[in-house]
Amino acid sequence: MPFAPTARTENPFFQDCGAPRLYSRGPSDLIASAKPAEAPRPAFLVRRQRLWPTASTASQPWLPPAGAMRRAGPAQAGERPRVVFVHTLILCGLCLILSASLAQAWDWTPTDEEIKKYRQSWNPFSNGPMFISGVDIHPKGQFTAHPFIFSQISEKRFGNEFSTNRVPAQTHTYQVAPVVTMAYGLTDHLEFNLGLSGSAFWARSTANFNQGQGGPWTTNTGLGDTQLYLKYRPIVQDPDGWRPSVTTFNMIVLPTSRWITGTESPPGGFAPLGRLPASRFGALTWTEGVMLRKNLQPFRISGGVFYSYHLPGSDAGQTTYPADIVNTRLIIEHILDDKRGIGYNLEIVGFHGLSWRADGHTINSGVKNGFNTLGIQPTIQYRLSDNWVGAAGCLFAVAGQNTQDAIFPNFSIYYYWSKSGKVIMR
Repeated sequence: MPFAPTARTENPFFQDCGAPRLYSRGPSDLIASAKPAEAPRPAFLVRRQRLWPTASTASQPWLPPAGAMRRAGPAQAGERPRVVFVHTLILCGLCLILSASLAQAWDWTPTDEEIKKYRQSWNPFSNGPMFISGVDIHPKGQFTAHPFIFSQISEKRFGNEFSTNRVPAQTHTYQVAPVVTMAYGLTDHLEFNLGLSGSAFWARSTANFNQGQGGPWTTNTGLGDTQLYLKYRPIVQDPDGWRPSVTTFNMIVLPTSRWITGTESPPGGFAPLGRLPASRFGALTWTEGVMLRKNLQPFRISGGVFYSYHLPGSDAGQTTYPADIVNTRLIIEHILDDKRGIGYNLEIVGFHGLSWRADGHTINSGVKNGFNTLGIQPTIQYRLSDNWVGAAGCLFAVAGQNTQDAIFPNFSIYYYWSKSGKVIMR
């Protein structure tokens, strides 16, 4: 979604923010790199046509010149991302401190009585949120397979200041990302998850289209990145009090898109926003987070904060350092019919690119001065059978900075399986 103006001679819009590549913004930049040789890709996966001429940063009015961005001090270029980062740390600390103060014995493992009490409380079988992984853990031996279709339609973009103002985009982009997540309860406290994905996008120049000239599309299809993650729940919610469930989230993203099929990074460098914390496409990434959940009949409230660190990449023998990412989620479910699992959700999604890295290296790849997206999705969920549930919704970007203005239609279907034959809602 985010963009950084570049001087790439073949396609200024086609920015590999997610892949470990390094481009020069102009002769005034301190960074200079030769255009890397393009790696061969399987013919059956790629049909791609270059269609945009050279463009300088001056032709992109939503960002100031590169020199001005470099001269901007922390209060100008990095103030908003730093505020997001500080708020993230404060929120994580408060969540852990408050939860610890409520626990009579802080041993990082809920007792059997606490888990039994929670599982006997109100928690109807339904799809649940779409934009956050399940906070409460599967019982030992229970398995779910969760196919999704996330998509993105973008024809405008936000400017250099965080606001609701949009400007026309030079390129219209359309993306589809099928995703399957699988979860298995290793114990009553620990859950292993695997995420597999694909990537497809279509993009075209609006300049030619608006002039009635039409023009070819830039397209690419292939394998997406793979996520491996563990969730551990040290605290389970108390149905008779206000103590929430607290779960830690640890994920590594393997760039199988680049390793296996050479899939091209989508315009903007990110796949459509989805269930898992967003990270740069094609980048080896480590993500840590904390999630909370509380059931208050007829509502279920879930939230989470996630910090993603992208390991240094390389391009043409040079090391690249993309910015770190913060993802935030807040979901409120209202269950209308317990037996049929009918309900609706209000899902608030935050996506923030920082202006620094946790390891202290200077950012030299992708957007260097931060970006932000705030989106809201209404969701409808429904129970299809004793083992199947589903949901559908559309995420709308309501405000942003240095990102695409987009809508994200999406669909979810959930399959539950248990050794005992009877599935238990997490």
